[in-house]
This record gives sequence, structure tokens and C-alpha cells, in this order.
Amino acid sequence: MTNKSSDYKRVFNHFDEDNNGMISSLELHRRLGMICGEEILIEDVEFVVESVQSDGELRFDDFYRLVESEEEDEKIEDLRKAFRMYEMDGSDCITPMSLNRMLSRLGESRSVDECVGMIRQFDLNGDGVLNFDEFKAMML
Repeated sequence: MTNKSSDYKRVFNHFDEDNNGMISSLELHRRLGMICGEEILIEDVEFVVESVQSDGELRFDDFYRLVESEEEDEKIEDLRKAFRMYEMDGSDCITPMSLNRMLSRLGESRSVDECVGMIRQFDLNGDGVLNFDEFKAMML
């Protein structure tokens, strides 16, 4: 079991209050409420659990997939923030000029022609700019 898996297993066991090898919506609701320090609607918790497991209880594999998907969502949001920093001019893509400006701000001096070459390496559709999907592929 990897370190990440064993960490998830410890959390899973903490949430599994009755030690039956499954986390019920109620158990998840109570633990999330304690962790978050704010009221979470049981209906929201039930919806999440049922979206992963139709019988209303999470086994370890279900819990692992759920947590992994949440982490993936966070990574994507972080990438969107980074993309917006490079995109700069509202075009919803990274142009050679916007890449040049951002690299200059980061202390890396590159010519616009060098930026064209850098973009070309990851420009999957050949339009001369990077859209978010191309940026994401480059970063992951």
C-alpha cells in the first residue's frame, strides 16, 4: 500500500465510527461537520455518497476514488489560475506575447520568437496559441 493509500486508509478508519468497513452518509456527515466547523446539509452528503455508491455507504475503494476526484478538481482549479496569469490579455489563450510578458515578470528574458517556439511544442491544434486544454496537457 502506498503512503497516499495508507493515509487515506487512516482517514477512512477515522470516519468509519462503527468499524464495519463502510462509511455511512451519517458518519461522513458527522466527521465533515467536525472537520469543517460549519453545518453541512445531510442531503448534500447523501447526494455525494450516492453519486459514488448507490447503496448509501462508502467502502474504502469508493472513498479513495471520491477523495482522488476532489484532489483532481483542486489541481485543475490551480491550473486555471496559473493559465489566467499567463493568458493576461483576455483572449482565453496564451499567445507568444503574453508568454513573453509573464516570463519577463518572472525574471526570464525570452524573445517573442523563442516564445513562439515554446508554444509550438505544446500547440496540439496548430493555431499558434495555447488554449487551456493544451496548457493542462503541458503541465500534467
